[in-house]
Amino acid sequence: MSVNAQKRPPAPPHPSKSELISIKSRELDKKYNTEKKLIMSHPLATKKMKRDQMKALNERYRTEKRLLKKM
Repeated sequence: MSVNAQKRPPAPPHPSKSELISIKSRELDKKYNTEKKLIMSHPLATKKMKRDQMKALNERYRTEKRLLKKM
């Protein structure tokens, strides 16, 4: 029986708290921009519908950013 066969591979290094927050922030920005693009380019949505959807998206984005900053 080989000793090397029982060794586990080294665990990947965990990101620090600030790195994790910046990664999550970038993901949130990317998600926000793609959703905004989808809302604004929707062919059937009226201006009022787009405005309401953007208002809801902005509010959700603001709260998620605030939660990230509290971490």
